[in-house]
Amino acid sequence: MLANMEMNEITDFLPEITAIRRDLHAHPELGFQEERTSEVVVKELRQLGIEVAERIGGTGVIGTIRGSVAGKRSIGLRADMDALPIQEITGLPYASTTDGQMHACGHDGHTAMLLGAARYLSEHNEFTGVVHLIFQPAEETLKGALG
Repeated sequence: MLANMEMNEITDFLPEITAIRRDLHAHPELGFQEERTSEVVVKELRQLGIEVAERIGGTGVIGTIRGSVAGKRSIGLRADMDALPIQEITGLPYASTTDGQMHACGHDGHTAMLLGAARYLSEHNEFTGVVHLIFQPAEETLKGALG
């Protein structure tokens, strides 16, 4: 369980994660078209000093964080990035700006949350082994996990 000090640290960067989520929500991209989304993810990971592999399965991204303690253990944390071919009619200030596409399934939130986890883990890498952050394209209908 996270100590209060750690929770406060996470809460401190919550506005940045919320801004990323809202930006992704406003700019949805369908499966295997997640070019802008991938660019946002790559930029954020690189700013954190995280090792990045791009264009996995087309538009996928994998970030790798190595713990400060060498070890053979590894874990993968995954988030979907694609949107759906649905017209958004929510009226939200950060509603989709792309006609006929929207993040109706929460993948904008998944991506933002994994970037939040990336930030925390990159700043607190006192663990053994490796964490792979997997940003998957085309989860909804195009079988992006097969790419």
